[in-house]
Amino acid sequence: MRLLLFLVFLVVPVLEIWVLIQVGEVIGGWPTVAILLAGILLGAWIVRREGRRAWRNLQGALQSGRMPDRELADGALIVAGGTLLLTPGFLTDVAGFLFILPFTRPLVRRLGAWFFARRIRTLAQSAAGPGLGSPFGGLGSPFDVMRGQSDPSGQGGRGGASGPVIHGEVVRDEPSGTGGPGAPRGPGGSDRDLTDR
Repeated sequence: MRLLLFLVFLVVPVLEIWVLIQVGEVIGGWPTVAILLAGILLGAWIVRREGRRAWRNLQGALQSGRMPDRELADGALIVAGGTLLLTPGFLTDVAGFLFILPFTRPLVRRLGAWFFARRIRTLAQSAAGPGLGSPFGGLGSPFDVMRGQSDPSGQGGRGGASGPVIHGEVVRDEPSGTGGPGAPRGPGGSDRDLTDR
């Protein structure tokens, strides 16, 4: 992952400079600068409009009491898209517009969700180490449910897990009588048991 990020930060600026030179040779230097400025201005206007819409959707989701996962993802994509649009270059502008336009953002959101679910699944499997099994115990990964797989016990969910049953007895460490002189008293000096709260 670090190597991939290093290559992205190394290759993208080189590609941006190459594309700027190629476009500048075809249409000239000033028209290239004008197109870049127009892209920044248009992007700023779209980011402002979509940011307000995402904020309203987030507030609506919170007021209705549901988890605002889609709205939070949209907000993050709008911020990332705005950052890409502020970076001078045609490739980053294309990526920024993909992040902020309302008809392309759902596709990018789904792609991001798939990537992060895959990455978390890989990290969860590698965190267990060799011979240790799943870090989630014998129930398997919680991502198996997302893929439509059932748990290994075949009984669905945590209730079907099997394992050793340890029988025991609860022992209270308190005086036997509630009215004796050494017995603890509840609030206001009542004889109510303090452990019943």
